[in-house]
Amino acid sequence: MQANSAVTAPQNVMNIAEKEMIYQWVLDIPNPETREKALLELSKKRETVSDLAPMLWHTFGTVAALLQEIINIYPSISPASLTAYQSNRVCNALALLQCLASHPETRSAFLQANIPLFLYPFLHTTSKSRPFEYLRLTSLGVIGALVKTDEQEVITFLLTTEIIPLCLRIMESGTDLSKTVATFILQKILLDDSGLNYICQTYDRFSHVAMILGKMVLGLAKEQSARLLKHVVRCYFRLSDNARAREALRQCLPDQLKDNTFSSCLAEDNATKHFLVQLLKNLEPPTGNSSTMASLVRSQSIRFLSAMRNTNLAEKIISRGYADQMSFTFVAANHTFYANQSVKQVDVPSLNGAFGILPNHVPVLAVLKPGVVIVTEDDGAVKKVLVSSGTVTVNDDSSVQILAEEAHPLENFDLQAANEALREAEQKFSSASSEKDKAEAQIALEAGQAIVAAISAH
Repeated sequence: MQANSAVTAPQNVMNIAEKEMIYQWVLDIPNPETREKALLELSKKRETVSDLAPMLWHTFGTVAALLQEIINIYPSISPASLTAYQSNRVCNALALLQCLASHPETRSAFLQANIPLFLYPFLHTTSKSRPFEYLRLTSLGVIGALVKTDEQEVITFLLTTEIIPLCLRIMESGTDLSKTVATFILQKILLDDSGLNYICQTYDRFSHVAMILGKMVLGLAKEQSARLLKHVVRCYFRLSDNARAREALRQCLPDQLKDNTFSSCLAEDNATKHFLVQLLKNLEPPTGNSSTMASLVRSQSIRFLSAMRNTNLAEKIISRGYADQMSFTFVAANHTFYANQSVKQVDVPSLNGAFGILPNHVPVLAVLKPGVVIVTEDDGAVKKVLVSSGTVTVNDDSSVQILAEEAHPLENFDLQAANEALREAEQKFSSASSEKDKAEAQIALEAGQAIVAAISAH
């Protein structure tokens, strides 16, 4: 017994010494001269020291010093001049904030102090450089630590901030890892009833989420990632729990989730396969007494008012009044064509057929197909823009939004060049050997056919 005590005693002493060193590092954070080393060492220990968060929170000047580290690099994010050294240092501070966000004793105070808002400028950045990507990813990690708790207080706080559009932006253009964390955050928000209701409450919110998820599916069809696909499917599945959103998803769910595009990617992920099967089951057309709604779904475009509002359709139309103008926004990934500009008429190509939009049009959400959007401006000028895909939303205030994946003025296209590109696409489709090559060639072929048809018709 004495021999065993002699063996374990040095280990106990070492643990005490290590604890004292951690206390000292915490005390060193407020001191600018010792802060850098303290941040680095503590960031390494954050997952092994269970009471580090309370120690940080209750030590005078520590949280203020962490926030100072964040504020110090604001000037370096616009214009983008952040260095690797700056990024590494501030990310060490962010790692300690993640510790505070994760711990049950400090989480509530962390939210009440509005500390997550200090991170939002980092999520606004768009630079693709490694220092900025590391900064965004670590900032997302702090928000991810909050939502992992599934606490109502967290969701309520986040819904009062701009976290959803920030996540959607990163889901659209971030790296695979950043997209995964941002989609996980959206998934956690959706899993809360208040989060689901918030996103499905208005046309703009739902259409923005649905469009970004759709773009991600198209991207995943080309470069598959089981980790990212898992969260995308679960977001769709949760949206399908909302009866109003479910009607819209019956029209705009990407075909790649309905066929075997992801069969190999999900071969060993039984959980995600289960959610996908259940999603498709949820979106099966209604039967029996639901024939009236089914008729609406089969109509020229989605009657999004009936899908997204409990209020009677006629009452909503009457409440809109009879405006003689409509505010029009037309945004593509490559260009903004209109931003809340008054126009007379917009003609759009949708999967269910082309239709025109005038002031007082019935609220609608429709999925665009490749074709020409024709805009008649207030002075009578007509602009024609070729779109690849996207959505068009008519709101109950007569405003109209088009969100396109890609769009270009029709005048920029040459019929001869378009025909040559179409012939090349046809050759690639004929010679494609693998399923992936055939799918990519099919997309190019259909796009080429739509471009040639659009130029010839106009």
